[in-house]
Amino acid sequence: MTTANAYPVTQTIRTIGILGGGQLGMMLAEAAMPLGYQCVFLEDSADCPASLYGRVFTSEQLEAFIEAADVFTLEFENTPTTTVEQLASLSQSGSKQGMFPPPIALDIAQDRLKEKQMFNSLDIATVPFMAVNSEAELKQACDELGLPIVLKTSRGGYDGKGQFVIKQDSDIKAAWQDLKDAVSGKGSLTATPAPLIAEGFINFSREVSIIAARAQNGQVRCYDLVENYHHHGILAKTQAPAVGTSHLFKQATDAITTVMNHLGYVGVMALELFVTKDARGNDALLANEIAPRVHNSGHWSIEGAVTSQFENHIRAVVNLPLGDTDNIHPAIMVNVLGQYPDISAVLNIDGVHYHSYHKAERDDRKIAHITLMPNDVADLEPALAKLVAVLPNKVGLDKKPAAIVDNKVITDTDQTLENTKLGIEDSQIDSAVDAKAKVNKAQK
Repeated sequence: MTTANAYPVTQTIRTIGILGGGQLGMMLAEAAMPLGYQCVFLEDSADCPASLYGRVFTSEQLEAFIEAADVFTLEFENTPTTTVEQLASLSQSGSKQGMFPPPIALDIAQDRLKEKQMFNSLDIATVPFMAVNSEAELKQACDELGLPIVLKTSRGGYDGKGQFVIKQDSDIKAAWQDLKDAVSGKGSLTATPAPLIAEGFINFSREVSIIAARAQNGQVRCYDLVENYHHHGILAKTQAPAVGTSHLFKQATDAITTVMNHLGYVGVMALELFVTKDARGNDALLANEIAPRVHNSGHWSIEGAVTSQFENHIRAVVNLPLGDTDNIHPAIMVNVLGQYPDISAVLNIDGVHYHSYHKAERDDRKIAHITLMPNDVADLEPALAKLVAVLPNKVGLDKKPAAIVDNKVITDTDQTLENTKLGIEDSQIDSAVDAKAKVNKAQK
C-alpha cells in the first residue's frame, strides 16, 4: 500500500501517464518501477500487456487519465496528435510536468513525405523521392526516378501494407488504383488526405538502426549501431552491435543528434538507416525513418547495455540524468511471432533471456522477444541456430538469404549479397523467390 511518505519530498513526479498499453508500455513501466515511479496507461484494451503494471484508462476516460498522472509520454507514434497537443498544453499552463516527446515529432513521424523533407533540409541523405497526387504525377515520378520504384501512402500503413512496387510501366495504373484513395483520405489506411510518396530503389548491403536518448537539458547519448533483419515486413532479428560498422557510427550519431536537436526532442528515438555506397565507393548511410519512441531494435539493451533504452526514456521524461549506453555484451534479439515456443526448450539454451508480452497467439503478432547473450561471443550463432530450431515460427531465420538485384532473385550463400531496395518488404522477396521456384519447376 502506498503511503503519504512513499516519495522524497523533492520528487514532484510520482506517476507517468503513457499513451498506449502494448509491450513497449509494459517494458517502460518495468523500467520505471525500480526508479520509484508508477505508470498509468491510456489504452482501449483492458487486458493489454501494460495492465500488469498499472491502471488502464480508455480513450473515453481521458480526463481521468490526465488527472492520474504528473507527466506524459507515449509508446505508439500513431497516437492522435490532438491528444498529444492537449497534454503538451497542460505543461505550458503549469498544471502538468510535460509531454515527451513533443507534438512536432509525431507530426513528422506520421507523414513519410514530411519526414524525408526534414531529413534533406538537415543535410541527411535519403533515397530520391517525389510527392504523388495524381496518376500523371506517378508517371512523371517513374520517368524521373527510374523503375523500379516503391509507391507508398505518406500517412498510415504498417508492416508492408500501404505500398506497391512498380517494376514496369504496365504496373502504374494498378498501383494508382490500389493507393489513390489515400490522397483524398478515403483509404482504409488513413483518414487524413495526403499525397503518396514515390521512392527510388537503391543498392544497399544492410539495414541498420541507431537508438539515442535526449534529456531535457539537451544531452544526447547514443547506443551502438545494430543490424536488423525483417520477415514479411516485420522485424525478425537484431544483432547488437552491427559487426563492422564502427566507421559509420559517427555519421549515424551525427544524424540522429541533428534530428533530435531540430525537434527539441526529449526521450528515446530510433533512426532506421540503410548501408549503401557513395559515389566514391565508400560505405555511407541513407536515412529511412524515425520512430519517436522506444524501439523494437533496442530490446537487446535490457540485458545488453549498461542502461536500457526503456530506463533512459523514463529518465529523460522525469528529468533525471541519462545512463550509460555502452554495450556490455554482444547480443542477438529475436522476435517471437504468432505462437509461443516451449519455454523450457528456449531456456535450455545458454545465455537466453525470455520476455513474454502476455498476449494471445495470433498470426504474425509480436508476442515475445528473446535475447541471446552467451558468455563466449563465438557461441552467438550456434545459440541462434538452437533457438530457431525450437521456434514454431522460424521468422525466416531458417532460410537461405535472398535478395533481389536488378529484378533477379539471388540465393547464393557463397558470396556477399547486395539487396536492391528501398521499401521492398521481405514478403515481396519471398513472393519473388516463390515465383522463381515455380518457373524452375515448370522448366524441369
